Amino acid sequence: MNRRILLLGGVTEALAIARQLGPEHVYSLAGIGRVPQGLACQVRVGGYGGAEGLAAYLREAGITLLIDATHPYAAQISHNAAAAARAVGIPCWALRRPAWQAQPGDDWREVEDWAGLIHALKPFRRPLFTLGREPLQHLDEIPPEQFWTLRALQACPGNDRCEVIGARGPFHLDDERVLFARRDIDVLVSKNSGSVATEPKLEVARELGVPVLILKRPTLPQVDAEFTRYCLLLSALHL
Repeated sequence: MNRRILLLGGVTEALAIARQLGPEHVYSLAGIGRVPQGLACQVRVGGYGGAEGLAAYLREAGITLLIDATHPYAAQISHNAAAAARAVGIPCWALRRPAWQAQPGDDWREVEDWAGLIHALKPFRRPLFTLGREPLQHLDEIPPEQFWTLRALQACPGNDRCEVIGARGPFHLDDERVLFARRDIDVLVSKNSGSVATEPKLEVARELGVPVLILKRPTLPQVDAEFTRYCLLLSALHL
């Protein structure tokens, strides 16, 4: 039986994998951000309707291998992928970046959830959020003594106590230094994505002695094979 791959994208490295796939394979995106051009493989944009919907697609499309290269915080998608592959009886592989590790001079404070984050933010006045769009749901919760700076893929309106910056990585060290200085940032709020493209913000926080509130990584499902680097996954695919 010929192999047909469904690649669930979400991290930068997923595109590098997609560039190696032929026209019989499918690169799937949730629809957030830009849709890549010039790929030999098929590109599908949009959701599936949970694990059952994904399983139905796997059957209908004749997929023989599912690769989960979604963001490490997209836990629900990863659980759906593992469940769908199991239901259909095909292997599920995952690309999972190693988490960042604190370095000497870092002041990292891990928080479990949004409630824990808000509590940990109480001593600070000028946080920089790099969590994506999630904080936009909480703009009415900003204490009067705080001003939030949010960075997301796309700019959108904030309010009188919040500025939303649209920016896409990779980010450079000097630019991050300017951002921290101009906004007088006194705490960084981040996911532990493990991405090289967004790591410079951690270097600046270390230089300035700025604490970092790290949102704890979610628990991800077991899969048939797990890879920490995309080149290892490509090697396993013999691509």
